Amino acid sequence: MADLHDAIRSLNPTVITISGNVATDKDGSIVQYDMAQAQAKLVELQTAEAQAEQAAKDAKVSALAKLAKLGLTEDEVKALIG
Repeated sequence: MADLHDAIRSLNPTVITISGNVATDKDGSIVQYDMAQAQAKLVELQTAEAQAEQAAKDAKVSALAKLAKLGLTEDEVKALIG
């Protein structure tokens, strides 16, 4: 799951390390960032991850339903997907 550091790096690609609330670039120079923007980006990243997870679950359910419509038994479907 995305965390605040991921959000900060997403907003500031030059950030290499983060210690506490201090972000630095490859030269060790401090990179300023807006905490409110970082927190908003974190929500955005977490929402996107949750949507992707749900889409994968929905695709699996859809695929299983299609296999069942083709006449495969539950055991045959389990054999296919493990």
